[in-house]
Amino acid sequence: MTDPIKLDIMSDPICPWCYIGKTHLDKALVDNPQHPFAIEWHPFQLNPTMPRSGMDRREYLEHKFGGKEGAVRAYAPVVESAEAAGLKIDFEGMRRTPNTLDAHRLIHWAGIERKQNEAVDALFHAYFADARDIGNPEVLADIADGIGMDASLITRLLQSDADLEDIRDRDAHSRQMGISSVPTFIVAGKHAVPGAQPPELWTKVIAELTA
Repeated sequence: MTDPIKLDIMSDPICPWCYIGKTHLDKALVDNPQHPFAIEWHPFQLNPTMPRSGMDRREYLEHKFGGKEGAVRAYAPVVESAEAAGLKIDFEGMRRTPNTLDAHRLIHWAGIERKQNEAVDALFHAYFADARDIGNPEVLADIADGIGMDASLITRLLQSDADLEDIRDRDAHSRQMGISSVPTFIVAGKHAVPGAQPPELWTKVIAELTA
């Protein structure tokens, strides 16, 4: 049996390309059940200066894209790629753009319980499919409960400063490494694979690693 090979993934739960990229990777892993990857998710905030309470989405789009029309143009490739991957994204239903610091804390705590992948899946689905505010502590506690974590413990942790600086430091470390966009996949600690790559690429990578 091949020894596990670390696959580090820098991602943000409100990044649509991260959602698409994970879907592509998951398909390749299902198609190649003997894959060697040991996966760990790492924090990278798309909007690190976002207020902790988040922002009205219309205001966010005005600021980032000059309004709804600019956003529609910017997101057109996302919608097309999402549909091709079998995903539906409810952009119309989204009312707020959250600060994802607390969502990254939840992913970190889920990792301690070996539920990191489930947490990432649940956050992506909550934000993109259900248009939920994943910056809201109640939503995050509900997501935690849904994957078998202790919601009351998560609520208490979110009310504290637990791991805040750790998440910020890990985000900063990724930027210092030269990472400027997500998703970014690091294979075996040295080979960077940027972007939402198709399943075929991952199948090829797996074949090369297990040859």
